[in-house]
This record gives sequence, C-alpha cells and structure tokens, in this order.
Amino acid sequence: MSAPVYLDYAATTPVDTRVAECLAAYLTRDGVFGNPGSEHRFGWAAAEAVERARQQVAATIGADPREIVWTSGATEANNLALQGVALADSNRGRHIITAKTEHKAVLDVCRQLSRQGVRITYLDPQPDGLITPEQLTEALEHDTCLVSIMHVNNELGVVQDIAALSAVTRAHGVLLHVDAAQSIGRVPVDVNALGVDLLSLCAHKAYGPKGIGALYVRRRPRVRLQPLIHGGGQERGLRAGTLPTQQIVAMAETCRLAEAERLGETVRIAALRQRLLAGLAVLPEVQLHGHAEQRVPHILNVSFAGIDAEALLLGLDDIALSSGAACSSADREPSHVLKAIGVDPIQLAASVRISLGRFTTVEDIDYTVTRMVAEVERLRDLSPLWTDYAVHA
Repeated sequence: MSAPVYLDYAATTPVDTRVAECLAAYLTRDGVFGNPGSEHRFGWAAAEAVERARQQVAATIGADPREIVWTSGATEANNLALQGVALADSNRGRHIITAKTEHKAVLDVCRQLSRQGVRITYLDPQPDGLITPEQLTEALEHDTCLVSIMHVNNELGVVQDIAALSAVTRAHGVLLHVDAAQSIGRVPVDVNALGVDLLSLCAHKAYGPKGIGALYVRRRPRVRLQPLIHGGGQERGLRAGTLPTQQIVAMAETCRLAEAERLGETVRIAALRQRLLAGLAVLPEVQLHGHAEQRVPHILNVSFAGIDAEALLLGLDDIALSSGAACSSADREPSHVLKAIGVDPIQLAASVRISLGRFTTVEDIDYTVTRMVAEVERLRDLSPLWTDYAVHA
C-alpha cells in the first residue's frame, strides 16, 4: 500500500467532500459571504442561512433551534457550560462533579474554577470506564450546581448511560452538562431522551471543518449562563463575535449527513472492528480497554504487553495511530484516562488508540493488521520487558 493509512479519526476527521462544497459556497463573492448582522440583502441572506443551519443542528439532537449557541468548537462550548454556570449565580452552589476520564477541555476548566473557589469532585470510573448512578448520588452535596460527564469517551470509546445519570441530577435539582464531541454520527443523541441541560458539539469529529461547534442550552427550565466573550451581543448575548456563516452552514450539513448515515456506518465499522480484532488475536497478551459492549465500534484502545507504544508508532510510520488524546500529546504524559481506570504501568506504556471512520476500508484494516502484528513481534523480540513478562505470565 503506497498511501499512508489514517486510523486516528478520534483526533480529527477529513472534511467530507459534500461538506466542503457546502462550505465553499459561502466564502466567495459569488456566494453568501455577508455578515449575518448586517442590515442589507447580503446580511439578510447570511442570517437566513445561519438560522436554517441552527434548525438543522437542533433537529439532529432533538432540540429547539433557540437552544443552540454557536461556538468555535467543543472546547469553547465546554468552557461556556462550566464557567458559565459557575459564574452565573454563585448563590446556586460552588460545587461541581466530573469524572477523571473527561477530556482535558473539561478537566482543565475545572482546575481553573477550583482556583476561583469552586470545589470539584472527580469521580473514579469503574474499571470498564463507566460511571454508575450510585457513584454520582453519593458524590452530590447540598450546594452541587453542575455535573459534567462525557457521552462517548475519546480514548476508550465507552458510552456513558447519560439517561441514568440525568435521572439522578434531575431528582436533586442539579444541572447536567455532557461533552458530546464524539457522539454525532456514532450514537443517537436526543437531549430530551438523555435528560441533559447543556451539551457540547463540534463539527471536526464528524467530517466537518475545524473551528466551529455549538452548545445546547436548555430553555425550560431555563439554564442561566454567564457569557465568556463580550462584544456585539450575538447569540442572545451568550457568545459575542461575527458569526462564521460558512462554518455554521458546513456544521449543519455535517450533522445532517452524520445522522442520515449513522446506522449504516455503524454496522460497516463494527464489521471492520471485528476484522481488526480477529487479526490481532494471533498475538498473545493483547488487552482491549473499556467496556466490551457499551461502546462505539469506532474507537479502540489496546495494549500490547512487553513493548513501548511510542516505539510501535515510530515503527508504523505509514499508519496514523495515537498513544492517547491528540490534545495531550505534547506533554508525553501517560494517558490520564487509562490511569483512571486502573490500567497497570506496563500496559499503560504499551497502549495504542485505533480509531476508524467513514473512509476506512477493508484494505486499510488488513494492511494495518499485517504491519502491526509484524512490528509487535519484532519489538517483543528486542524487549527485555516482554521476556520478563512472558516468564512471569
């Protein structure tokens, strides 16, 4: 295979050609390029496009269009949700609950809020990566104002039972925020069925452009937020800044395609996942992390005992894989997600995330299996860790 294989769809996805065509139509002089806030035909056309897009994104998650606030991505949406709630009404409470397996875009916001006097409780997940309603109930305090739990984990692929967790928060009058950056196109997302109050989305994890996302903010009962960006009063005062019409319209098309093709893609990718795991099964001591069933088929995190994951990735330089979340790769620290679910240090150092997507083919999987098996065997032959592991296994 001459072209490199891309199996890092959890980090980002290529923009679907259909989405790119939609994006381009709103960029140039021949398209709808006006400022949506301008009071003339060019602005009105852009504003209409923005509102049609708002309706499409809202329909994808079962929301009212008035509950969609455009952001630059899921990171900003997470910041607006957590900081917005914490700062909107300090009398409501100064305690937030989250999980140790959350994305850094939630964990780092919590650390910042803790410096401002907000108490944070970090839940330890079960070994399979899940948070139970009982854990959440036990962690609630009299002044808990918000719970933030990710829907689909970006490193493990496990799917939290958000509806069960929201039953707890609703019963205690606590707001629930969900980071759903990895959810669209992979699992059904209905904000009413899930019972969430705030939900973060982005386009670039679902074959849309980078730099655009949205925050769902429930209207009834109303969720009060303190805006983080001030300026022209756009988005009902919750998020100032000139709206990027081209990005917004592209996100709407991204959501439309993702939902329309979700079921077929899930079946196809599940078959590819099984083919991948069956191929890797020729190797001894390969461990899949996270719940075996309550997961999306697109994301796998596996450990190859006795080797170093970084060495494996270097050896497979024609295959795009990951040893953790892309947002954390610069610090070279072991995965905080795997540490949180109790993965031992040897497996932790040997773990690789493989994420499949819309453009993954059978040929990609077969090539990856062949290359990965050969490289793991080569590294194990050189590894005193593997010799020691095999002796004591």
